[in-house]
Amino acid sequence: MSASLTCSALSFAWPDGTPVFDGLSLGFPPGRTGLAGANGSGKSTLLRLLAGRLRPSAGSVGVRGSLAYLPQTITLDTARHVDEALGIADRRRALAAIESGDVREEHFETVGDDWDVEERALAMLGSLGLDGIGLDRTVGEVSGGEAVLLRLAALLLERPDILLLDEPTNNLDLHARRRLYDAVDAWHTGILVVVSHDRELLERVDRIAELRAGAVSWYGGGWSAYEEGVAIEQEAAGRMLRAAEADVRRQKRELEETQIKIARRRRNSRKMDLERRAPKIIAGAKKRSAQESAGKLRNLHEDRLGEARDRLEEAADAVRDDDEIRVSLPHTAVPAGRTVLSLRGVRPGYGRLREADLEVRGPERIALVGRNGAGKTSLLRTLTGELPPLAGEATTYVPLRFLPQRLDVLDDDLSVAANVARRAPGVTDNHIRAQLARFLFKGARAEQPAGTLSGGERFRAALAAMMLAEPAPQLLLLDEPTNNLDVPSVRQLTGALASYEGALVVASHDLPFLESAGITRWLVLDEELRETTLEELTAWD
Repeated sequence: MSASLTCSALSFAWPDGTPVFDGLSLGFPPGRTGLAGANGSGKSTLLRLLAGRLRPSAGSVGVRGSLAYLPQTITLDTARHVDEALGIADRRRALAAIESGDVREEHFETVGDDWDVEERALAMLGSLGLDGIGLDRTVGEVSGGEAVLLRLAALLLERPDILLLDEPTNNLDLHARRRLYDAVDAWHTGILVVVSHDRELLERVDRIAELRAGAVSWYGGGWSAYEEGVAIEQEAAGRMLRAAEADVRRQKRELEETQIKIARRRRNSRKMDLERRAPKIIAGAKKRSAQESAGKLRNLHEDRLGEARDRLEEAADAVRDDDEIRVSLPHTAVPAGRTVLSLRGVRPGYGRLREADLEVRGPERIALVGRNGAGKTSLLRTLTGELPPLAGEATTYVPLRFLPQRLDVLDDDLSVAANVARRAPGVTDNHIRAQLARFLFKGARAEQPAGTLSGGERFRAALAAMMLAEPAPQLLLLDEPTNNLDVPSVRQLTGALASYEGALVVASHDLPFLESAGITRWLVLDEELRETTLEELTAWD
């Protein structure tokens, strides 16, 4: 019996009454489906509903076959052994007992038909790049990225008919990402649904399901085909919008001309009645008839104008409003020869780096890549002075700002404008609001408390607070800035960085983003800091 995954008339709202879905119906076909959509569109919520982790307020979810679910946040008991995390510890113990001569029936029942479970587990770990961790180690000995792959291995060992993955590449280094890509490439039976902002991962799916305004639109092929399809739709939507705007203008003009004609007729009719001195009863009847005729004509044109406005509103809704950040930051410029940052024999307090020497001059853009646990975040925090180095010295010669992964630079109780103002003393409120409008916080939205912002909005607010600070930052440090950002938000970040004229150091595993950010130097962090190229990283395995 083939697997199936459907939802029918599905509705869901959060406890505070905020609606997410209202009557959503869809079915996922066999193969690999990428579930895309803007931050806050409900992608993760839909996966949790499909997995049975949330209960819909109305409607139903239909699952035929076994289902496995990998959530965004993985929590594993660090004291457990790897075989326990994989769910095969009981079968390993039973096999060991049988091999030692214990032939009790309960051991055979535990093993069932899975006599090669240990070989399958090791092969699965190897396919995900985890062949070195072994089955008897504790989970606490593996890195965060390895824990994600370990949980994925446990799910794949179950041989599920349906597999749901929620942002599986978040926080994975390049090696781990490639292992996960291989696992997605190898999926050939059943239904795979993956929520991700990782464009390279989404190139590997058979179709894209876009969740937008509580409805789903389907696009065949991977991410590139989806972008091409959306571009074609938007070109057609733009033509419809321009035609609708022209129609509204025409209908307004015709209504105005009609009103002028009616007024002119009334004046002429009154003048003729006075000249002819028609009896009052006849004049009254003519007046009523003229008013009725004029009213019908006016109503006709008003109805046409109303219909034209409805078509305009419908056409405007079809045009996506994915605005880009465009902001002028001239005071961030750094002369080409000026020393911005220097490291002399630096050894951070955490990570693998033993000693680093580095000099950054002028508006260089440096990408910092490396394995999970190598110490990229620790090095960035050492550069800011938050973490003292175990050895050596890190010196910055220009104003520096740091945007951490957690975006904890915002005060949730303050408005967006107030968060910027506290880092820009002496800057007028009007100037701050003018700049915030370019970060897409216009009018009353600048007064929204930071604690009420969505993920994408919070990132834009944190980025604005850093880039609009006084003195203007001439060295900007970013730590995994694209984690949990949808593709429009990544484009907004790229647009903001295009306006930035200072030096940039960014730790990231997102190669497409780094390439679009105009990186001029690529550094791999391990026991040492060494230079590499994008070509080498692309082939890195």
